[in-house]
Amino acid sequence: MYVMIICGAPGSGKGTQSDLIAEKYNLLHLSTGDMLRSEVASGSELGKTIDSFISNGELIPDELMEDLLCHRIDTLEPHIKGVILDGFPRTVAQAEALEGILTDRKLKVDALVDLDVRHDELIIRLLNRGKTSGRSDDNIDTITQRLHVYAEKTMPVNNYYINKGMYHKVEGMGTRQEILDRICSVIDKTMSQK
Repeated sequence: MYVMIICGAPGSGKGTQSDLIAEKYNLLHLSTGDMLRSEVASGSELGKTIDSFISNGELIPDELMEDLLCHRIDTLEPHIKGVILDGFPRTVAQAEALEGILTDRKLKVDALVDLDVRHDELIIRLLNRGKTSGRSDDNIDTITQRLHVYAEKTMPVNNYYINKGMYHKVEGMGTRQEILDRICSVIDKTMSQK
């Protein structure tokens, strides 16, 4: 099974590109953001706890994210050829935990693709998305906090995967197809090395 992590700052296009990649390669797009928002929408107690973190632009506790991810990986349908992890890992501790989760299942991360987008473009994209998405976290105060949290806690994850030789920086500016083509070149190369 192929395991890819897609990362980048909020608004870099991870979800859009993951959906395109998933369709092309028969991979499952595991968006932790979507999983969390679904739980919040359910109105459960867990959803209310999650919402208190999301509304303040903070990361969800590691243990909770790991449990959600393990459940999804363990319930994959047999025809799925792999997964795209979108939104996990967001910290070095989560990257280390992911390595353990995958090793227990005789899997490993094959590639981390980092979508590189200018800061000013990220803010424009997120504000525009907020006008149509209905997402409460797409406002300037929360966006600013999310970008700060990303720079402080998530960017060190890149170094973790650089040191393991799995990191691939991809230009995240251009048309959807141009960005997809750049990502596909990484996937084709890393899949051929399996």
